[in-house]
Amino acid sequence: MGGMTASRPRTSRSRDGRGRYAPAAPGNAVAAAEVTDSRPRSTAVTPARSLDPQLAAHIAEHIAEEPGSPDGTVRAEPEPLPDDRFAERELSWLAFNQRVLELAEDPSLPLLERTRFLAIFASNLDEFFMVRVAGLKRRIATGIAVTAASGMSPRQVLEAIGERAHELMTRHAEVFRSDVQPALDAEGITIVHWDQLEAREQERLHKFFRKQIFPVLTPLAVDPAHPFPYISGLSLNLAVVVANPLTGKEHFARVKVPPLLPRFIAVDDRGRPSAPTPTQGGGTQTSFVPLEEVIAQHLDHLFPGMEVRESHTFRVTRNEDVEVEEDDAENLLQAMEKELLRRRFGPPVRLELAHGISTRIRELLVRELGVAEEEVYELPAPLDLTGLNVIADIERASLHYPPFVPTTHRQLAEVESATPRDVFAAIRERDVLLHHPYDSFSTSVQTFLEQAAADPAVLAIKQTLYRTSGDSPIVDALIDAAEAGKQVLALVEIKARFDEQANISWARKLEEAGVHVVYGIVGLKTHAKLSLVVRQEADGLRRYCHVGTGNYHPKTARLYTDHGLLTCDRDVGQDLTRLFNQLSGYAPQSRFHRLLVAPRAVRTGLIERIEREADAARAGHEAWVRIKVNSAVDEATIDALYRASQAGVKVDLVVRGICALRPGVPGLSENVRVRSILGRFLEHSRIYAFANSAGPAIGEGPESGPEVYIGSADLMHRNLDRRVESLVRISDEGQVAELLELIDASMSDETATWHLQPDDTWVRHAVGPDGAPLADLQAQLVDRHRRRPERAR
Repeated sequence: MGGMTASRPRTSRSRDGRGRYAPAAPGNAVAAAEVTDSRPRSTAVTPARSLDPQLAAHIAEHIAEEPGSPDGTVRAEPEPLPDDRFAERELSWLAFNQRVLELAEDPSLPLLERTRFLAIFASNLDEFFMVRVAGLKRRIATGIAVTAASGMSPRQVLEAIGERAHELMTRHAEVFRSDVQPALDAEGITIVHWDQLEAREQERLHKFFRKQIFPVLTPLAVDPAHPFPYISGLSLNLAVVVANPLTGKEHFARVKVPPLLPRFIAVDDRGRPSAPTPTQGGGTQTSFVPLEEVIAQHLDHLFPGMEVRESHTFRVTRNEDVEVEEDDAENLLQAMEKELLRRRFGPPVRLELAHGISTRIRELLVRELGVAEEEVYELPAPLDLTGLNVIADIERASLHYPPFVPTTHRQLAEVESATPRDVFAAIRERDVLLHHPYDSFSTSVQTFLEQAAADPAVLAIKQTLYRTSGDSPIVDALIDAAEAGKQVLALVEIKARFDEQANISWARKLEEAGVHVVYGIVGLKTHAKLSLVVRQEADGLRRYCHVGTGNYHPKTARLYTDHGLLTCDRDVGQDLTRLFNQLSGYAPQSRFHRLLVAPRAVRTGLIERIEREADAARAGHEAWVRIKVNSAVDEATIDALYRASQAGVKVDLVVRGICALRPGVPGLSENVRVRSILGRFLEHSRIYAFANSAGPAIGEGPESGPEVYIGSADLMHRNLDRRVESLVRISDEGQVAELLELIDASMSDETATWHLQPDDTWVRHAVGPDGAPLADLQAQLVDRHRRRPERAR
């Protein structure tokens, strides 16, 4: 790499009328990316975001800045790239959610899975408004918003979001109303209005209301003695107008639909109402009535002696992002608990109204809630289709994906059995590369930690916890280990968004059991997925490690695709020991063998490897980059990929969510292809692969490459600058081939995917030229793993 010369600088270029890049006058200013290191870089950049000096000094006590390039290479100043090379990240996210909606629109998918995709779309959009839109509005209001890398001003971004969100929410409601709901009706699963019920069904619902719903309701009047009530975020509400029959004077009231009650009331074929269960609708006629309609029909019970004149449903979305000052790390738990309480009172960012609402009630809600007209979304009832998860849970095999049970990885058990194999013995034989959910989490990672907790030879366990389940066997294993006298360190990230309260609970539970609980480094979220077990063996201490791409969460491990490496390699063991020491103590000068660790070395390490491929391409050697991530936004890395493409490097990206890179642009990214896969499982693993390698000095493996990493980091600012992330190099040639095969299959024209176009649109490719369906990669992997134990026998 040191002997290869960089290309000479050229003038800035801009697009001509046909979208091609042509020479332009020099001197164009180029917006670019954040860079946190000081090493010369072949990237035109804007200044990095500056940290508070005290916070930066505190982080430096744990993690030192990375030194310059090991070979002393100083690259020539790169040529400027076009100003319009980045897509707008917020609009790219909305395009991702559109892909989710397209799954709900697909008649070839099982009906109840389509129903679930409608619920997922709604839930995704709720979080987008609570976090991204709310954050953008807050920055605009405080005057700290800056022009995006896409070149759009903050207000332009907000306007574009509003326009696109209105289109998508209307489309979403229409898909349910005119497509999915009639299809459910045809299967005997009907979502009905009150007036569609038979008289006997209504009578039984009257009794159900009096016993199960009425005691929970609290009507809130609005008058001079009762100010307009606070409307909590994501709550479903009834706006009610009642009148005194003697005076005719009207009053406004609000009734909150209790969130702890079922979203839909089930009415079976005998007219019996109940809370819905998965076994309902299993072949017999079952109706589901929206809870708010049941309440609306009984408002006279809440306002006896008054005349109910109007009732309309509405829903508010508020700013629910969390901000915590971390100057005092010892009080981080208390600060987080206070912030979670404040979250309930964030300013509104969206108001959803059911079609047919009267003008005067609409105006009252808009005025009292303080929302702008463009933040109002009028939609067909029922509002809040996240509640469709109740319908999607119905156990009707013919309307779901075929059942799938994860299998034990063959290296951990040649034949499926009730007795787990000694995981430590299996790891000593060779590294184990896991691919969840196809490889069972419970019989691999969970068993690894449970055996460690029970093994008298195990002396210490160190574990990161970012998200975990409410009945976590991982937490239980750590508690068992501590109670058995082992040294146990749990690094709990209590700032994991929307899991903060659960993580606070587990942190206290662990502390009470004698686990050493730490909260990482002030100013950084700990997102790395790491486990380290120290075991006394005949030949001395041996360190067993797990490095993963996903959380230690048994439930999501059945729904997310993730990779993990189980190894007792000395270098990885030493790397994890040093990293845990950084996180729990002070070890700023730690160096790593097979790990790349953010915030200091992931971006720089990836860009070094991308530039190595560009150098190889210029020298006439094979050169490619293959990446699989959740999101690709980081401008510095994207610029490196653009320049690699210009040098002739073939770049393949598999991106589930946001992608700010524009592929296939003449003169910029002709050699870049971007694909996206959405389906039964949420694609969550991160893989970084490069054709060439700098040899064992960077990590174990052949000098000629390929060099492949898995880990927790996406190509996003938050991952590379504000989180502790880790990537581990895969050294086993067979495992390297397995990961490359997965990316190649994801990019194949024979696989059903979405293709990203130069104009930021995504085009779905689900059928081939002959009209036959393209391969469902996830279904293929399910089938392959289902057959695998048979071959092992």
